[in-house]
Amino acid sequence: FNMFPKLRTALLAAALACPATAAFAEPVTLEEAIAKAVEAAPSIRANEAAIAAARAGRVQAGVRPNPTVTVEGENFVGSGPYNVFGQAEITGTYSQTIERGGKRDARVAFADRDIGVAEASSRVGRLELVSAVQRAFLDVVIAGYVVEIAETRLGVEIEMQREALRRVRGYKDPLFVETSASARVTQAQLNLTEARSRHVAARDGLAAYWGGSGMDIETEGEVLSGIPAARQLAEADVALAQAEAARASAAVTLEQTRVRQDYTLSGGARFLRGTNDVALVAGVTIPLGRFDRNQGNIARAQAEKLRIELTAEAQRLDRLRRLASLGAEADAARARADAIVVEVYPQTTKALRQVREGYARGGFTFRDMQGAADAIIQAQAEWLNAVTRYRDLQTEIDRLTGRFDAAADKGINP
Repeated sequence: FNMFPKLRTALLAAALACPATAAFAEPVTLEEAIAKAVEAAPSIRANEAAIAAARAGRVQAGVRPNPTVTVEGENFVGSGPYNVFGQAEITGTYSQTIERGGKRDARVAFADRDIGVAEASSRVGRLELVSAVQRAFLDVVIAGYVVEIAETRLGVEIEMQREALRRVRGYKDPLFVETSASARVTQAQLNLTEARSRHVAARDGLAAYWGGSGMDIETEGEVLSGIPAARQLAEADVALAQAEAARASAAVTLEQTRVRQDYTLSGGARFLRGTNDVALVAGVTIPLGRFDRNQGNIARAQAEKLRIELTAEAQRLDRLRRLASLGAEADAARARADAIVVEVYPQTTKALRQVREGYARGGFTFRDMQGAADAIIQAQAEWLNAVTRYRDLQTEIDRLTGRFDAAADKGINP
């Protein structure tokens, strides 16, 4: 970070010792931070469990109905010739339901689509996690910028205080100038202390994604590293929308198969105690689809399919519009940050140098020097605002385009 050269004077080093970074801090890039977070995230394992559950459902969907065995007894006890077991008849039958209309195939197809939704949802969930990690990583980088800016400001204020003190001691400036300079140094020290605290908190927040310690990491990267020129919608979002639509279509087919009634075939043997004979029995059960044609469930599934398709299209158009807007805003934020570095900041530092030289000769007042220093502070604040804005836009663009979609990088189609 070389925008603001640090003023490492002996007085600054003595007045405010900077907490040392952990001696064995591990340099971490954005890609490495993402990999660590993904490996440790419970949400990733939860998504894997959801996929396993969907695959188990696929196994169950292919199972045929269980057969049944029925044993019936008649004429066990009665009067006259129907004494105990005298005329008893015992019948044993084996029954099997025959699914009709392609129900089993439809169940399996729906289960397959359910697996697709689980896999696509897992892919989208990973992108959401990556987006959060990316933002946390850039938060650390920006917090580091703020620390360096605060250190630079403190160095400038200490130099100004030293010059003011020299003039006050020489009876060239009133005493309140020394007091004012001291107050500015104190304020700069407070700002630096706060900046360092926020930097530590940001590092801890990033390391928490993989259960690490912020003191053990040191980020390597920049905010203004650029956004890929290709800005197409993420394949993961498209895949999820397609998977949900396919599952809804399979649900319609499944409901339609239930219009055809299933038959139950049975067969067995009957023992006639009175004559000690055995006879074969057979039967078929045919439900009459007189009242229930499943029309309500079919209509509901069709309406749900239409809702999912229209919602997916509306969301796609929203993402396209948002992406177009974000791209223009990101370009503008970066251009502003670059312009401040190239044009504004050099002028403010030059102005401060000129005022300080004039102040040393008695040509300017301490208030003039304060104004020049405040112009630098304002330029720094505007640069930070532009960088922070770019950070927000960059993370959202990367999420919408699926920049860190591992599945897309490997050519995997859920």
